[in-house]
Amino acid sequence: MSSPHLKAIIFDIGGVVLHSPQEKGLPKDYLNVSIASRGPVGAWQKFERGELSLFPFYEEFGHDLSDTENGNKWYMEYCARKKIECPTLPVMIDIDGRELFGRMMRQSTAYDDHIWRAIRRIRATGKWLIIALTNNYSKHITDHPFSTPPNAGQPPIRVPDSELRFLGWEDRATFHLRALFDDFCDSSELGMRKPDPEFYLLACNRNGIRPGEAVFLDDIGMNLKAARGLGMETIHVPIGGTLNAVKQLAGKLGIDLTGDLDHNNSITSAKL
Repeated sequence: MSSPHLKAIIFDIGGVVLHSPQEKGLPKDYLNVSIASRGPVGAWQKFERGELSLFPFYEEFGHDLSDTENGNKWYMEYCARKKIECPTLPVMIDIDGRELFGRMMRQSTAYDDHIWRAIRRIRATGKWLIIALTNNYSKHITDHPFSTPPNAGQPPIRVPDSELRFLGWEDRATFHLRALFDDFCDSSELGMRKPDPEFYLLACNRNGIRPGEAVFLDDIGMNLKAARGLGMETIHVPIGGTLNAVKQLAGKLGIDLTGDLDHNNSITSAKL
């Protein structure tokens, strides 16, 4: 059923617009559960709010994910919620935060074809705002304000070019996502992250819409739940399920989002 009242489509980035990497050798979603369950005090969450610079993040990230006492407890709770059988859990793991994060970054630079095509088709109509709402980490880390302690009287630590290459960040064009969107709401720049309702409201306020006038696509249930609580329509984008999600979005907008596009259509510049 179409939703003619919609004025904006809000997309998550990782796992929706860009592919989400998966870690091998551990139960499915084990590390994702550990990251999410640690809550706002976790290294990943602090990094996404811009509160940790890169090298301290590596250390805290590895420490967090090597904590099997909590990791196993959270994963058993996750399995119980999902009503799935809990597999054998690791007795001990030693996660190298730098190595894992680097592998994740190098694997997560590819666009999802179905979502990318849908965004181009939506933009070509000129009827809806296209907004990104992403829990992200700053790519502009060479002068990060948290590279040294406040009032330390020292310049920020510059991240070597070799480290940027290790992360796959040396090609800035790879991360020029902003041209796809009318607005790009980045947690590392705005100091808040999903599922904080204030983050969603900020995205709406700065684009002149009400939550009920937006549909939000994300791969994480708690993020979708927060959006629905504010009155947004939502579409879940599970791993491998982007085509079905695009078809749901097409139904809401009343346009074809899966047909081939004219290759001469160009993506117009965004506000940011």
